[in-house]
This record gives sequence, structure tokens and C-alpha cells, in this order.
Amino acid sequence: MATAELARSRVEAALAGWLVERPPLVDRLPVGLLTAEEKATELRRLQALKAMDCAYEAELLMSLAAERPDTDDPPPGHPGARRRGSGSPVPGTSEFLPQELALVLNCSPVFAAGLLADSYALVERMPAVWEACSEGRLDWFRAQVFADVLGHASDEVVAAVVPLLLPEAAQLSSGRLRRRLVAAATAADEEFAEQRRVEAERRADVRTRPTADGMSALTSELPSPVAAAMWSAIDQAAQLARTTGDDRPIGVLRAEAHAALVLRPWDTSRPAMTGHVTVVAPLSALRPEGAAPDDERGPSVDGAPVTAGQVRELLARLGALGVQEPPGGSLAVAVTGADGALLASLTPAEVRRLAARGCPAHGRDAACGCALAGPPPAVSGHAPSAAQVRFLRLRDGTCRHPGCSRQAGRTDADHVVPYACGGRTSCDNLCCLCRTHHRLKTFARGWRFELLPDGTVRVTTPSGVTRTTRPPGSRDPVVQPALPGPDVAPVGPPPF
Repeated sequence: MATAELARSRVEAALAGWLVERPPLVDRLPVGLLTAEEKATELRRLQALKAMDCAYEAELLMSLAAERPDTDDPPPGHPGARRRGSGSPVPGTSEFLPQELALVLNCSPVFAAGLLADSYALVERMPAVWEACSEGRLDWFRAQVFADVLGHASDEVVAAVVPLLLPEAAQLSSGRLRRRLVAAATAADEEFAEQRRVEAERRADVRTRPTADGMSALTSELPSPVAAAMWSAIDQAAQLARTTGDDRPIGVLRAEAHAALVLRPWDTSRPAMTGHVTVVAPLSALRPEGAAPDDERGPSVDGAPVTAGQVRELLARLGALGVQEPPGGSLAVAVTGADGALLASLTPAEVRRLAARGCPAHGRDAACGCALAGPPPAVSGHAPSAAQVRFLRLRDGTCRHPGCSRQAGRTDADHVVPYACGGRTSCDNLCCLCRTHHRLKTFARGWRFELLPDGTVRVTTPSGVTRTTRPPGSRDPVVQPALPGPDVAPVGPPPF
């Protein structure tokens, strides 16, 4: 009996493996042979198939969520416990579940959290709506309207409203379905409308996203009375500019008025803005005068060191360009290799000091290929040095977790191999992680982080999906354009 059960389990495992590994297949009819009526029928069938697939996806998500309990998360009061934020939208599951799903689906954590929220609302709280989708009787878009309106309602409201409106939901437009759901829920619970208003206000935020051609959209989601008052102030300022003779499009005037009202350039009581400038110097453009392209002093080998001659050449070229630190700001020089990888991060003072000192072994005037500058050396303690932090922020640019765009200046320098496990405090074992992903790496079980010699970070989820990120400047080796030589005079003063 045991042998038969073992054989059956092996067959079932092999069948499950075959099902998971098979490529996606779609049965398609020959569109060119269909009549208009047949095309319309096929389109309706396709909508039902989409709903069934979405219901299947929701079932998979809830099954995965059940394997990620919040018992693995740091409890309240424990060092590293979550202090604020939404965590997982599925009660009782790990706060890191949306992060895992984001890598599995290669999407943003916000989108992943939305999928989880809809799936939980429909599979767990409104199973009748989910069943209608799984059978193709209701499209998923209308099912999401149920989830959006009733997602935060009490179980009593859900039990009263869903049976009332589900039978006719497929025949209602999405807008009308939404209004009917809100009205029915408010009739079942007088506090429902106020609860929705409070939940909506909690979603207030300001977002920015690039559009095209150097433009971006700045979006504010806030209570309607506040939005109306802001729009009125912006429009009045734009109309005033129009009356003074500015005939540019009213949209341009509104955009400028909005920027002026926020930035208030006339207000000199606020601290002045300052700048932090980084000059990127390709190593191939810093070949000392007289050195042949294949000279041992040139960057002909991957990871070539920054030599004394190249530092002196860099100092001369920076002087020719008139590059200087902005008042109250800072200036950093990033020396990169042929593949764009960061080799050294220097301040102007360090460049001048290295150029004056030259090679420690052979002196300032020796024409040698000895390394003079490179990544900051390792330190003995846990905290990275200021030079290491500067190097990491220039190398990484952002949080190195796949899909995260948090700027490096707002991240932690994380030990990829934990310091407590013998990991060194060195640039080949440190990377920038925002606080969210630093906590994920520290506390979430089953995640693996690797930092490769070229700076690539490889992240593997507990479910076995691997994503990688490369330092933003890294690329395949290409010919670097040379900086202007020291004999080229700068054109006017520097713009900072």
C-alpha cells in the first residue's frame, strides 16, 4: 500500500511539474474566416475567459498568501518591527508578501498590493462574486468594483449587499453598479459613507511621474474642497497673467502659477537652495600625455587602477573646465572604467592631494602604472566610513532592490553578507538598500541577496524567482568620449 501511494505521489509530482513548466497556450480561431456576428460572439467568449483567468489568479494569490504568515515578521516592540505603513493587505500574512509578489510578477509593490487586496476581498469576503467570475458569468472589471466599494465594509454590509446586486451586476454599467453598491451599503449601514470618506482621505498623497520630452506630471490626491480651492488660486493667478498681456496658452500659465505658488521664489526668508555636483570622468579620457593607447598606464585591462598620471591629467582638465564646488554644496569626481563601472570616488581636495603626492612607491614624477586611487579600503567596525558611503551612493544611485527607485541619499549602507556572520565592511560587501528593503533582507525568511564582483545585485524570493539589478552606469565596454584637454579654455563661468 505504501509503495502504491509513493508511486502515485511521484506521478502527481511529475504531472504538476509538467503543468507548471509548459509554455502558455491560447486557442485562437481563424479571425479572417469569421463573420461579424461570429467575431462579436468570440469577443464575448473572450471576456468570460479573461474573468475565469483572473479568478484563477486570485485563487493562486490567496494560496501563496496562506504560506506567508505574519508569525515570521518581527513582533511589535522588537528591533526592526514595522512602525508605520500598510504592510500586507491580506490580514494575517507577512508584511513582505507584496514585495515578493512584485518580483514574481515583475511589477511595482503598489500594484502587487492592489492585486492582493482585490483577491482577498473577492475570494475570502465575497466568494459569490469570485465564483461568478470563475464561471465566466461576471467580468473581472465589475468584480473589482465590488471589491473597491465593499472592501472596507463590515461583514454584515457585504452579506446584505452582494446578494442584492450580484444577479444584475453584469447588465449594469460600471458607473451605475458603483452608485448602486454605495447606495445599498449606505442603506444597510448609515456609517458606511463616512467610513469611505475617511478611508479615501487616508490615501491622500502627492505623486510625480515622467511623461515625455523632459516633462513630468505632478499629481495631488486630496479632499475635493481643498483641491477646488487650490485650482481656483492657480487659475486666478494664470488669468491675472493673461490680463497683463501674456498670450501664451492658459495651460502653460497655470503650470507656471502652480510652480510659483509652491516654490515661492520671492520668499527670501527660507533657506537658500544649494547644489551637490558629481563630475563623471571616464578613465579612457584621462590617459597621461604621451601615453599610447596600448600603454600599460592606459585602461586596457578591466578594473584598471587610477594612476598618478591620470590623477594629474584629471586635475588639469577640471581646472581647464573651471569646475568648482557650488556655494554651500559639494563636488564629487566619479572615475569610471570602460564599462561604466565606478572605479574611484574623489573630492577635489583628494584629487589635488593625490596629484601632489604622486605614487607612494615611486614618487610624483615616476611614470608607473601603480594604483593610486580606487574604492575606499575596508574598515574594521560595522559602520561604513564617509568615503565608503560616498562611493556607494555614486555607484548605486538608488536602492538596489529590483524595482525600487528610492534615491541612494535616502538609503542605508547594508552588509550583503551580514556583519554578524563575518561579512566585511567593504565596498564589495555593501550596497544601498532603502529602509523597507533593508528590513526585508534582515527579517523576511527565505530571501537571498548576492553582490557580484561587477556590482550586480541578485535577489531571489522565497518562491524561487530571481531578479537582478546592475549599477546604473554599468554597460558593455564602449569607446568613451574624451574630456576637453587642459589647453581648452572654459566658455564663460561654470553654471553653478
